[in-house]
Amino acid sequence: MGQKVNPIGLRLGINKTWASRWYADPREYADLLHEDLKIRKMVMDLPECKNADIAQIEIVRHPQRVTIVIHTARPGVIIGVKGANIEQIGVQIQKSLTKKVQIKIKEIKRSETNAALVSQNVARQLMNRGSFRRALKMASSAAMKAGAQGVKIRVSGRLGGAEMSRTEEHKEGRVPLHTLRADIDYGFSEAHTTYGAIGVKVWIYNGMMYGHEQKEDAGALLKKQRRDRPERGERSDRGDRASAGRS
Repeated sequence: MGQKVNPIGLRLGINKTWASRWYADPREYADLLHEDLKIRKMVMDLPECKNADIAQIEIVRHPQRVTIVIHTARPGVIIGVKGANIEQIGVQIQKSLTKKVQIKIKEIKRSETNAALVSQNVARQLMNRGSFRRALKMASSAAMKAGAQGVKIRVSGRLGGAEMSRTEEHKEGRVPLHTLRADIDYGFSEAHTTYGAIGVKVWIYNGMMYGHEQKEDAGALLKKQRRDRPERGERSDRGDRASAGRS
């Protein structure tokens, strides 16, 4: 049952935040929502953003301006030589908006543990007619080496050009989808091949989130508590000493 729910949507307000941050009058809401979708599609389709590995586009609306935050693994591609590309992107977006546009770039340090980038990478390999099993194994092992505690990748479609579409899955580690405090990143991409579209879904588990504490796995936390607890022999020695002191 839990696999029918988007892991990010399920955790909104718990340990995930919204990709669009603004408040609007109910009469304007639909128009602004469609504008957000249009901005995202425009940024992804721009030639300046091709092969830029964009994971997420955040949109923050202020009374007089719109701030677009682009999360990318390759900021140099978007910024361009002396900021030429980013200026061009700003000009293109400004044409379709009435408010002033401000663009910010945020670099993703570890692209191997970002679900959106992993799904894009697998989709790219499928479009280049690579083996889907090899692509899944390589992507999941790279994520585990980069520090993820669990990875699940599912591809669905006419895999390898087969006549009948099917679903294949590769899993490593653990991915607790029902645990709300689990930090699970989810990404989806489509590989448009000559024999049809192949969907790629990626779930990456990056440990538990206990408020503002450091992310730590529940299993590791239990081991730590056991280590901190004194051994049975030590406890009996302490008890003997305490009783001797009382007598």
